Amino acid sequence: MTVRRGRHFLHIPGPTNVPDRVLRAMDRPNIDHRGPDFAELGLRVLAGLKPIFKTQDTVVIYPSSGTGCWEAALVNTLSPGDKVLMFEVGQFAFLWAEVARNFGLDVDFVAGDWRHGVDPDVVEAKLSADTDHAIKAVCVVHNETSNGITSPLARIREAMDAAGHPALLMVDAVSALGSMDYRHDEWRVDVTVASSQKGLMLPAGLGFNAISDKALAAAKEARLPRAYWDWGAMIKMNADGFFPYTPATNLFYALDEALKMFDEEGLENVFVRHSRLAEATRRALTAWGLENACLQPELYSSALTAVMVPDGASADAVRRIILERFDLSLGSGLGKLADKVFRIGHLGDLNDLTLTGALTGVEMGLSLSGIPHQAGGVDAAMRYLAET
Repeated sequence: MTVRRGRHFLHIPGPTNVPDRVLRAMDRPNIDHRGPDFAELGLRVLAGLKPIFKTQDTVVIYPSSGTGCWEAALVNTLSPGDKVLMFEVGQFAFLWAEVARNFGLDVDFVAGDWRHGVDPDVVEAKLSADTDHAIKAVCVVHNETSNGITSPLARIREAMDAAGHPALLMVDAVSALGSMDYRHDEWRVDVTVASSQKGLMLPAGLGFNAISDKALAAAKEARLPRAYWDWGAMIKMNADGFFPYTPATNLFYALDEALKMFDEEGLENVFVRHSRLAEATRRALTAWGLENACLQPELYSSALTAVMVPDGASADAVRRIILERFDLSLGSGLGKLADKVFRIGHLGDLNDLTLTGALTGVEMGLSLSGIPHQAGGVDAAMRYLAET
């Protein structure tokens, strides 16, 4: 039997580490979810989420994963046969397109190599050519969790405006929210999809939609079937702090505590912390002589870094050795990147020492795996963190 000592290092890009104080906040008995104590809690977390999205728009909470909220975004705003514009930037963009197809939507899926983000020029060209306005929604993954690529939402919104197109803008911010700057209102996003287990530092189980007035208006005409995901029933009861079905009360306690932590640190400071840890990770990667899956430095993610292994090597074998020897979990490659990358998550409840400990495990694992690399990645990361 293997005996483990010390803490497990969880550095997958979600679910992330849950802070002790958030775990303690969850450790409470159930209460009446139709009573006044719950109503106070419900109103507080609904209001507290809005600054995280940087929105004054409506925010709803589902007992779900982010995948459920993909579905909610689509079924509340679209009708059978509607055309949607989507972009193959990675595995989660691919899966969202599959959800859309399953509902009978006409998906224009712009092919990609999984190493570049959404090109705003392509957005503008596609929408400008759509003179009949057949495209009803543009769906973008802001931070693609399979490869650490962040698409430029501000420029995408500018491209949509330049085309003069009325399509809705829907954004998957699952691994961006709470770890990277996200501006629902400023970028005029119509539906933002997010969930609890990434930058918000919670267990999985809560999904979110932030919804513009334009999207609410579209919901009045939309004809895709919806029941559980219906915004109308949710918003009506949320006005008094309640929900149309049993909410995840203990996760609400956790969310309430996590929101307090964001307020104490300051949201912009949270982003700076993530940016520093991301840059330290990339400096380690450069020193090792390994390649980032993202080929556009301006689109590097602050939430994770996907490390390409040399041709002929197995990323899964590297991950297995690192887990067995150092009790460090790294993210696997997904879809087209299966066994070609391992992913270092650097989002959520982390600090400098947490990250350098993980990078030490990676560097030792690279040596044990026989992966060609240069030493000194951890030193490069530590120098940067000490200097900043």
